[in-house]
Amino acid sequence: MLSENLSGALRTVAGALQAPVVAALLLMMAGAAFLLGSLAVEAFTERLRLRERLPELADKLRAGGAAVESVIRGSGLLRRQKAALIEITKHSALTAAMREALAVKLVRSEREHYEGLVRVSDMIVRLGPTFGLLGTLIPLGPGIIALGRGDTHTLSQSLLTAFDTTIAGLVAAAAALIVSAVRKKWYADYMATLEMIAECVLEQLAETEADALRGDEV
Repeated sequence: MLSENLSGALRTVAGALQAPVVAALLLMMAGAAFLLGSLAVEAFTERLRLRERLPELADKLRAGGAAVESVIRGSGLLRRQKAALIEITKHSALTAAMREALAVKLVRSEREHYEGLVRVSDMIVRLGPTFGLLGTLIPLGPGIIALGRGDTHTLSQSLLTAFDTTIAGLVAAAAALIVSAVRKKWYADYMATLEMIAECVLEQLAETEADALRGDEV
């Protein structure tokens, strides 16, 4: 009697979870579609603007002449990269150590920004198959009961729901996996570029300050 009551409670809980699981799968599919769209937009906007060749930009910064900020603004770097680098140059009152700490903070902030974007797609990659499996198993219980009663219509409906949720979970996970893989490659390149140019900016600013001090001494 107790086992029957417990089994009935489990079936009730499982049945109650079916609607939330299906809703979650629909949300994940919508999220995966949005991520694919945003990836395409990023590819045809920011990626197309990223036309700066790093050796040439580093040479421009090291050559001096034009102000560092002007070189950065005229470069083909991404908008976020330009903003972070220009922020380093704005605070002339900072010492070299303080400016380096600011650069580290800005680079870390950019890395966290990109990691946050990738984290969304990574979550769908992990949760999609899990919810797909839940959506597969939950309707199988009523389907098996219907099979025992000879109710083939209910059985077919249960199997159809099970297959649909499996497909939904796998499709969402596959789309999110593509987005994660591409963005991780892009963002690793962005961060390497930002770190390299930030180092060049710090060195150039330090040399400019040293030249100014030597001029004052003379």
